[in-house]
Amino acid sequence: MADLYDLGEKPPLGEVPKRMHAFLVRQNRFGQPREAWKREVIPTPAIGADEVLIYVMASGINYNNVWAALGTPLDVIAERQRAGEPEDFHAGGSDCSGIVWAVGRDVTNVKVGDEVIVHSGWWRPDDPWVLSGKDPMLAESTRIWGYQTNYGSYCQLARAQAHQCVPKPTRLTWEEAGCFLLCASTAYRMLMGWPPHVVEPGDVVLVWGAAGGLGSMALEITRARGGRAIAVVSDDAKKKFCLDHGAGGVINRSQFSHWGVMPDTKDPKVYGEWAKGARAFGKAIWDA
Repeated sequence: MADLYDLGEKPPLGEVPKRMHAFLVRQNRFGQPREAWKREVIPTPAIGADEVLIYVMASGINYNNVWAALGTPLDVIAERQRAGEPEDFHAGGSDCSGIVWAVGRDVTNVKVGDEVIVHSGWWRPDDPWVLSGKDPMLAESTRIWGYQTNYGSYCQLARAQAHQCVPKPTRLTWEEAGCFLLCASTAYRMLMGWPPHVVEPGDVVLVWGAAGGLGSMALEITRARGGRAIAVVSDDAKKKFCLDHGAGGVINRSQFSHWGVMPDTKDPKVYGEWAKGARAFGKAIWDA
C-alpha cells in the first residue's frame, strides 16, 4: 500500500493510507473562496469507536463553504481550537456520497464496502439529550458536519460518525447522491418536522429564495406532498427553474418596495404607501 494516492486512484478496499489530499481553508488566507480553498496533502485522520472513514466519490458544495472561506460570521478554526482541537486548518464539505473504508470498533450499522450518503448532523455520543431519545438536532452538542467539525467531504477520506451514514439509492449516480442531503434534510424538517403543522395535500406554501438549494428542495417536497408551492425569487430569469421544480406560481420580489420595518403609523401617507405595497404583494400571492 502506498503512503499517498492520487485523486481518483483508490487504495485497496479497507486499507487506509497515512496521508490524503484535501481542500483546506487556513486563517492566513481567509477571503474569497477561489483563493481561500487550496488542495493540500495532510495526515489521514484517526477515527473513534463510533466513527467511520468514507472514501469520497462525490461532494456537494454549500454556502457554509463560503462562510468557512471568509472566516465570518464564524472563524470555525478558532472556534474549534478554543474547544481544545489542535488543527490549524479547516477541511470542509457537508454533503457526501462514497464508500465506507474503515469503521470504529463499536460501529454496527455499516461495514467496509458499503455505498452510502452522509448526512450532516453530528452530535456527541454521550449527549444526555440524545441519550434520552429526544430530537438530536436540538441537542446542545449538535454541529453541522464539515462546517463546525473538521475532515468533511472535501477530503479523499472523510471522517464521520457512523449514524450519519445512510444507504446510497442505487438509482442515483455518485454525483446525484452526493449533492442534495444537507439542503433536502433542512427543507424536509422545516416542512414536515413539526406535526401536526406539516404540509398536506392542497396546502399553499410560500417558498422564499425558491431558486436556491434549500428553496428548490422545498418546492420539490411540497409538490411530492400534494401541496401548492408559490416561489418567491429576485429575478424573472429564475421563474422557469422554479416552475420546472414544482412551483405552482412564481413572484418576483424585486417588483415590490414595501420590505423592511413597518413605518410609523402616525404618518398616514407613509403608512398608506407601505400598506399599498403589502396589499399588492398579497394579491400577487393570491393570483399565483
